[in-house]
Amino acid sequence: MGRTTGKGADYVREVVDFYHQSQSFVWITFAEASLWWAFARPEVRRLEGDEDQGVRCRDLFAPWSNRDASGQVLSQTNLSTRLTKVAAYRQTLCGVGDAEIYLLNRINGIIEPVIAQAQVVQSSLQKVTAQLIEQLHWRDFEILFELIFARSGWQRVGELGGLQKDTDLVLEQSATGERAFVQVKSAADQSTLDHYITEFEADASFDRMFFVCHTTRAALTARPRLKPVHLWAGRRKPGRRLLPGWWSG
Repeated sequence: MGRTTGKGADYVREVVDFYHQSQSFVWITFAEASLWWAFARPEVRRLEGDEDQGVRCRDLFAPWSNRDASGQVLSQTNLSTRLTKVAAYRQTLCGVGDAEIYLLNRINGIIEPVIAQAQVVQSSLQKVTAQLIEQLHWRDFEILFELIFARSGWQRVGELGGLQKDTDLVLEQSATGERAFVQVKSAADQSTLDHYITEFEADASFDRMFFVCHTTRAALTARPRLKPVHLWAGRRKPGRRLLPGWWSG
């Protein structure tokens, strides 16, 4: 059929693997931006309705799954290219090479040691950074977040802070045409947040609001509203007023 000897041997390997791999063998595929895995029963049968064509199949013990043992989706974008490169294979069956252990660890929800170490370092860096932020003068705190918004594509309209009555920053997003109401506070409580939400909702020219604060007297909440309110504040710990870490709601 015009195939080389090597290609013919490759086709034979696929047929042998399909018929003879045991029920403990893990089958994977990539679809809908996820990795899917399953275990197949050892019996091979003709596909119903295709007896004349000789099409065979192996039934699964359970449906294909795209989640690991902890229930997390195995998103293709969060997997190493050591494994995802097999998605480019243009035939039917192939192995995963040196990514076998990595694959099994991901399916079982086991974090690789180097990743776990990186997460610990990242967490420590976040805590130290939060403590440094808490020591900023209010003016420097405003400038910091003006720079953060600028790096995110928001452009400042008008002066930063100063004598503006109800907002520290008015931002525009050129890509979407949105306008944002921004209030930056070194310290605030729920009543302060509620006050500025009222001011934001009273002005129809704004599409969304950002409230930034590094020190709170209690946990702040911004319940769902018609226009989004993004709350960036430190996490509160029992017995402490300063709150390491940041969250958005």
